Amino acid sequence: MQASVRVEKLGPVTLVTLDRPQLRNAVDPDTAQALYRAFLAFDADKEALAAVFHGAHGHFCAGWDLQAGAQLAREPEGPNPLEKLDFSTEDERPLGPMGPSRLLLSKPVIAAVSGAAVAGGMELALWCDMRVMEEDAYFGVYCRRFGVPLIDGGTVRLPRLVGMGHAMDLILTGRKVEAAEALQMGLCNRVVPKGAAREAALALAHQLTRFPQATMRADRMNAYQQWDLPLPEAMHLEWERSKHRIGDGLAGATRFAAGEGRHGKFQERS
Repeated sequence: MQASVRVEKLGPVTLVTLDRPQLRNAVDPDTAQALYRAFLAFDADKEALAAVFHGAHGHFCAGWDLQAGAQLAREPEGPNPLEKLDFSTEDERPLGPMGPSRLLLSKPVIAAVSGAAVAGGMELALWCDMRVMEEDAYFGVYCRRFGVPLIDGGTVRLPRLVGMGHAMDLILTGRKVEAAEALQMGLCNRVVPKGAAREAALALAHQLTRFPQATMRADRMNAYQQWDLPLPEAMHLEWERSKHRIGDGLAGATRFAAGEGRHGKFQERS
């Protein structure tokens, strides 16, 4: 049987591919576990600096596998079998229903979105740091029509990403959001031609690997951890983490003064 999750190492970039073509890459419990393990392995790999999350065969992810859900509902435990599972965030590396959705990794992940990224699939895309979207791809809280709740961060990340007004529109109506509108509201970062998301996301990931990594990761983590902190605490957190990177910045300033790295030219990471 073909694995539902494939991992390829492309130099410093890890490509994680969701591959369940018969179900538009919908995620069942085994696939959720496989995604979770793949991204934990990426985070622990010192040679891997960025990841791209991709769905094979023209779709990113159609969400939670409702066929698997129907099977669970037929089991003797009753109609709400997920209620007995613990998806709390108290563990250091918590597992989410869709797999990695409760993890805060130390390195960036870019979603390459083609076709459908709906319901839990949209939540997985929201979990990523950035989203590169093909011009005919689409988002949507499609689980609205079946009464399946957003439990992989959708109600948390979506308002933070696009604001409460846009988030309520999408969460309450479950409507389709195509690429042009997604870009306009900030739901995606780049729109590329059909069939180009994977390569565009890989190029972006490789670009990130060329920056000084410790400083980029510190800035990234500060941006994530400032949410809901009072301004003085957020500023203190930023200083405490990033003061250790000042030496890196001074070294970079010295290189710049010597004529390196100007006009958009990259420097080797350190």
